[in-house]
Amino acid sequence: MAIFSVYVVNKAGGLIYQLDHYAPRADTEKTFSFPLDLVLRPHDERVVVAFGQRDGIRVGHAVLAINGAEVNGRFTADGKDVLEFLGNPANSPVSIRFGRHRLTSNEKLMLASMFHSLFAIGSQLSPEVGSSGIEMLETDTFKLHCFQTLTGIKFMVLADPRQTGIDALLRKIYEIYSDFALKNPFYSLEMPIRCELFDQNLKLALEVAEKAGPFGPGS
Repeated sequence: MAIFSVYVVNKAGGLIYQLDHYAPRADTEKTFSFPLDLVLRPHDERVVVAFGQRDGIRVGHAVLAINGAEVNGRFTADGKDVLEFLGNPANSPVSIRFGRHRLTSNEKLMLASMFHSLFAIGSQLSPEVGSSGIEMLETDTFKLHCFQTLTGIKFMVLADPRQTGIDALLRKIYEIYSDFALKNPFYSLEMPIRCELFDQNLKLALEVAEKAGPFGPGS
């Protein structure tokens, strides 16, 4: 069981804090001769597998590195187009590492804003007055848990579907936010949280939650 990441979104839908706590490794590296027995396509400024799932390489996985050097979106480390490089038989054999692409800072900002809108839509669609909005989204690989305070700040935790104690963890994060962000004289409301004590106590809370430990008085 694991907690993958934490997001804090202000009442306007802006991402003011994000922490990647645990990222499962699903990278696969293979050496290929020419031509590749995979079909690659450009998608969202990166090169992904469109056809030819095999040996842990899945459709949708992105090209992360070529010959041990990290790629930069659709370009190799030395600035060459990835598809052109792989399409040149002179560059074979070639070692390619595939895996789930890493979200950029801009993508995280956009996704936080999108969830803020979905939360509001969920509240409006409710047949009951005063709905709290979306509290949990569930997939086969993770659950997204959300807790909104009375002031509109949203705390979101992405965790393994089997992870327990998330409700208590969300309230613990709110407590940490109150103690180490709001009480910080240098912190401005609705602005990004940059506080070492907030980071330290949040990481400690995540470790306790992963071990299914209780949050007792003074914890």
